[in-house]
Amino acid sequence: MATTRSALTDEDIRTLVKGATPDERAAAARKICTSIDRAPLTDPDRELAGEILRVMAADAAVLVRQALVQTLKSSPAVPRDVALKLARDVESVCLPMLAFSPAFDDDDLAEIVRLGGPVRQLAVARRPELSRKVTDPLAQHGSERAVAAACANDKADFAEGALQTVMQRFEASERVLAAVAYRRVLPLSVTERLIGMVSDQVRDHLVSAHAISPQTALEIATGAAERATVDLVDQAGRTADVKGLVVQLNVEKRLTASLLLRAAAHGHMTFLEWGVAELAGVPHHRTWLMIHDAGPLGLRAIYERAGLPARLFPAFRAAVDTYHAMEFDGGAKDRERFQERMLQRFLTQPQSAAREDVDYLLEKMDRTADEVRQVAERA
Repeated sequence: MATTRSALTDEDIRTLVKGATPDERAAAARKICTSIDRAPLTDPDRELAGEILRVMAADAAVLVRQALVQTLKSSPAVPRDVALKLARDVESVCLPMLAFSPAFDDDDLAEIVRLGGPVRQLAVARRPELSRKVTDPLAQHGSERAVAAACANDKADFAEGALQTVMQRFEASERVLAAVAYRRVLPLSVTERLIGMVSDQVRDHLVSAHAISPQTALEIATGAAERATVDLVDQAGRTADVKGLVVQLNVEKRLTASLLLRAAAHGHMTFLEWGVAELAGVPHHRTWLMIHDAGPLGLRAIYERAGLPARLFPAFRAAVDTYHAMEFDGGAKDRERFQERMLQRFLTQPQSAAREDVDYLLEKMDRTADEVRQVAERA
């Protein structure tokens, strides 16, 4: 490392040690650090570079120490003792080192998290990688901002217990809970606990991006959680395990005609198929054929076998016919257009419907009473 050896004997080193002003010494420090960073280091060279860096780290001028960290914050050339000294320095010096330097081991970082305060915790939380040795103390001792940053860090490895600690400590912090919810992988126990703690938007993400059990889906939908929960019908349209959900609903005596009608009115035909199959005790593939491909009598036959009320059959018939007649384009108004067409079809059928049946159907639709009645009047 000829460059470094010559640096010890030329004007730069003399300026570093005896420069009259901080600016002069900082310029010399920056030049020497650049040489250290770029040159290949043998073991003797590394020792020599370490001595130079110790001189810089002990300089009374913040400008000199800043020159060191700005140039070598990501360099393996910085000795551990120098890095630890800089970690206790003023924020403009310590933060770049804490955020990037490979000189720290996990034990160093864990100790900094426990004793370093919120600002240093935040710098550690944003490091390119964090092991569980570091995220565990972050979960226990980190400030709200630091914990949120660590949870949002895809390269931060959290144990299940640490995430549970985070949720317990910051149960009222939307920032932290959202950061946990949007992690790529979550343990099932964490997902299910988060369901009852987060906003509707974040809850929707959890339901669609992470596996949840049918029991949890049921609890979400029936208001078992203290906060507002995902509507069961919407959950039915998103769950990957429709069969498991309808089985659980039936066990809980909640797989009702009202629920199935509501699902039909939302266009969740898969849920309707599995629900009718469960109530009728008929395999899903046969139920599907009877609902969709068995002619005008197929739906009535499977409907009666499921024990659903005869007075609501016209509404289910209208839902199935509407489903076949329209195309869903994935737009924001799919559900509204479907409901309107279903209502029009139901209310304009040749057979007259009792007023109580119409009111029952309208009451179960997921729209305001005024909107629904406007649809009925237009029909």
